[in-house]
Amino acid sequence: MISKKRIIGIDLGGRRTGIAVTDPTGILASGLEMIVSSGLTDCAEKIAAIAEKYEAGEIVIGNPINMNGTKGDSTKKAEKFAEILDGIVNGGEDKKIKITLFDERLTSSLAHTYMNETGIREKSRKEKIDMLSAQIILQNYIDSKNSKKR
Repeated sequence: MISKKRIIGIDLGGRRTGIAVTDPTGILASGLEMIVSSGLTDCAEKIAAIAEKYEAGEIVIGNPINMNGTKGDSTKKAEKFAEILDGIVNGGEDKKIKITLFDERLTSSLAHTYMNETGIREKSRKEKIDMLSAQIILQNYIDSKNSKKR
């Protein structure tokens, strides 16, 4: 069964945000791009446009929960961003696009490890780390959903 709606993955950063998207079957995540924004609303508007372009049915936002399970400032920022994005893509109407926060603990360190092992140089590393982190978040989300179905 092929899914008609793709899933967008987000690694929310300060100014740079990584974006990933699933293939049409919803099985494989691929890095899409890195966007630069001037704030949460600007970022949400850019992501809403990407979600529309790819006809997304869901947007997964990396939720940076602390290692001990508590919520820090970054978690609160992700929650606020999810609210803003939901308001933009769904506008208070019935949910056209589901917004999901997904635990992203250790994602960035995994992305750095991958880049070290593959020999990606420092200059291109900054441009790719956010996108790779978004891809890892999205793939982990897909895998967790699929493992629950079994």
